Amino acid sequence: MKRDFISIDNFSPVELRETLRLAARLKKARNTPLEIRPLVGRSMAMIFEKPSLRTRVTFELAIVELGGHALEINASSVKLGERESVPDVGHNLERWVDLVTARVFRNETVRMLSDSMQIPVINALCDMEHPCQAVADMLTVEELSRGVFPKVSMTYVGDGNNVCHSLMLICAALGVDFRVSTPGGYEPDKHFITRANELASGSGGSFSLFNDPAKAVAGAGFVYTDVWASMGQEEESEQRRKIFLDHQVNSELLSHAADDCYVLHCLPAHRGEEITGEVIDGPRARVFDQAENRLHAQKAVILKLLAPDIAAEFAAGEIA
Repeated sequence: MKRDFISIDNFSPVELRETLRLAARLKKARNTPLEIRPLVGRSMAMIFEKPSLRTRVTFELAIVELGGHALEINASSVKLGERESVPDVGHNLERWVDLVTARVFRNETVRMLSDSMQIPVINALCDMEHPCQAVADMLTVEELSRGVFPKVSMTYVGDGNNVCHSLMLICAALGVDFRVSTPGGYEPDKHFITRANELASGSGGSFSLFNDPAKAVAGAGFVYTDVWASMGQEEESEQRRKIFLDHQVNSELLSHAADDCYVLHCLPAHRGEEITGEVIDGPRARVFDQAENRLHAQKAVILKLLAPDIAAEFAAGEIA
């Protein structure tokens, strides 16, 4: 039966932990002479409705380094839902490739692709979730937490957006103390709030909502932020700058966090808006570690979907 990774919820908490172990082992193996190429002869189509740097480079490298092949489909030429219906595009692609990765504006689009195909679909970003980013983030947090993961505290400061949603789910599933602070009216979607609370109750983690960023970051070991206006919200940018000003991650806000806290951002960043240059270019920031870990996280997800038996053996250390 085919598996997708459209949402963090597509993987159980156990599977998420396995994915992190797999990503860590794949990262280590990349620096050894041994080449692990279990996907020779397999192919992945990448659909991009939105511009991309990290997603484009890391997904293509991920499958290539696993032995497969990637091809980019520019959505402006395909015109999903205009020139051709989304299901028809899906029905075509499933005859040619083994996997589809989609970076799209609407969650509905990636779900329609999944419903129309018998091959796996990965959500490389949509308006509701960014699950591969969240896996890379947790890999980064685990690396930095000096053996205490998942007993760490993380605070997300800013807009209750797609990145926030995926972080809520993965942190709650893995047992992290996760807090979100947004201006009033910009809280995460209610579905994700409900689901995060459900997952946290079963994992030993916790989930809290705030409108006061100083209270939210109190004692936090990790402080995370994202742009205030995502792609497709450009017309709201000026209004959001005024509303979100007190949610800027700056030195004053970080004075409330743990003394040795780390700062995370999924990038691209707008210095002087959601985060100051002093912070993101300072010693606490680990944003390029996150970016690097996109490659290893995406390798792990691809391998779990296309070669689950090999993924399980490698994550367990049965393949050197």
